[in-house]
Amino acid sequence: MATVQVRYIVNDVDAAIAFYCEHLGFHEDMHPAPTFAMLSRGDLRLVLSQPARGPGGGGQPMPDGTLPGPGGWNRFSIEVTDLDAMVGRLRNAGVHFRNDLVNGVGGRQILLDDPSGNPVELFEPTIDEARLSSRRGI
Repeated sequence: MATVQVRYIVNDVDAAIAFYCEHLGFHEDMHPAPTFAMLSRGDLRLVLSQPARGPGGGGQPMPDGTLPGPGGWNRFSIEVTDLDAMVGRLRNAGVHFRNDLVNGVGGRQILLDDPSGNPVELFEPTIDEARLSSRRGI
């Protein structure tokens, strides 16, 4: 069962799937869109997103138009069951968010900054395959 999820922004999802699966022993769990895939290796789920100019997904531009790119937008995700409530609590606590809620192909997400400005993604799955608890033993 995956217990850690990391999202990487990549230039080409298909090339990244091939690299991670062929060279590093990852398994392709889902690839529902050309710009998105989920891979796993033991306790690690690796989410691959391609920068996207359209609506939805983790590669979506920020409100100021900045498009995520490899290297600078890598982050880990924390799976939550009630994203709206958690965002409300964090906003009330003064936490800085980079964007508003985004609906993607596997769930809903939002980015917040840690005190040093590192991004953290809060992720609420909307389909069973996107839930960490849905992973079967490898």
